[in-house]
Formats: sequence, C-alpha cells, structure tokens
Amino acid sequence: MAFKTMMFAALAAVPAVLAFPLESRAGCQYNGPWQNFPSMSQWLPWTEVFGRYEQSMVNAGSTWDDVGRINVAISNAAATIGVDERVILAIILQESSGYVGVPCTGGDDCGLMQCEGCPSFQGQNGLPQEDTSAMINGGTQHFKGNLEDWGNQWAESSIYPALREYNSGSVNSGDLSTAAGGFGVPCYVSDVARRMLGEVF
Repeated sequence: MAFKTMMFAALAAVPAVLAFPLESRAGCQYNGPWQNFPSMSQWLPWTEVFGRYEQSMVNAGSTWDDVGRINVAISNAAATIGVDERVILAIILQESSGYVGVPCTGGDDCGLMQCEGCPSFQGQNGLPQEDTSAMINGGTQHFKGNLEDWGNQWAESSIYPALREYNSGSVNSGDLSTAAGGFGVPCYVSDVARRMLGEVF
C-alpha cells in the first residue's frame, strides 16, 4: 500500500537501518541495493507482461471487460503521468491482484493500487472506464511522487527505491528487501521485479 502521510514522509528522511528494526527479508529472490535487482533490459515488453496476467486478474474477481479497462487505464496513466506501464501493472498485481472490487486496507488505502485516499469500489466489478481509470490514476500519481523523491528517472536507480517507498514509506537504500518498523512487505520490490520479468504467481 502507498504511504504518503507526513509521518511516513518523515520516516523516509531517516535511514531505516538506523531508525528502526528491520523486518526479515527471508525468502526474497533479490535483495541489497538497486544494483542487485534485474535491469530494465531484462523486463519483458509491456504487452507480454499484461497478457501473462490477464487470466489471474479474472481469477481474482474482475470481469474480462474490467481487465480490458485496466489495460486502457494503465496505458493512459503511463502516457500522461510518466510511469512505465509494467511498473503500474506490477503494483496493481501486488496490491490487489487486479481485482477492481478489492477492499480498502489500513483505513483509507483503497482501489487497485491501494493508495491513500484513492477511490474504492469494494465488492463490485463490471466498472465503467471512468472508475477504473480513477483508481489507476490515483495510484500512479502516488508512485510518481515516490519516483520524484529518487530522481524521477526512467532507470533502475529511481524505480526500485521508489517502489520500496511506495510500499513502506521509508527506504534502506542498502537493502531494498527490508521494511522498516514492520511497515510493508519485505519482498515487495523483489516480487515486483519478478513480475516484470514475466513470472506469474
């Protein structure tokens, strides 16, 4: 889920390794600094990654029409906000498995990308394009803010730390598979990378 409150912004300014005990990274396929994670040249093309996960999103509770609208919304958000389509999709898969009716968590972390203050259509499917796009635009804007904190580059050095910040609010740049203070999922960045390589899980 996305943490963008003032509290978590403050956490991000403090090296996690100094400020908090680190949640275990056991079982993460990738760990360490961003250089240890797969290069963007290894990621599969956007259309191929999306195609591999279409059935998974239907299995999660979305209709085939919902999946088509997710595709449209991701493409539009990528073009207008400036975030790679594969990254947007991988966040959606991590946060909601691609189910448009996913419940909110943590109070007001809602929607396909479980971002703070984003729209929620809990328990529904067959949504109009406007509603699907609202969820994805909101989450992508949240991630864009994280990306800007890390140089706003279309590069691994920005994307992987920004993913850590999106999930847990603070970043130990020496090991992106640790989550400070128990906030977030240790393997979050590793799992996103695996999805962009085409692994389905």
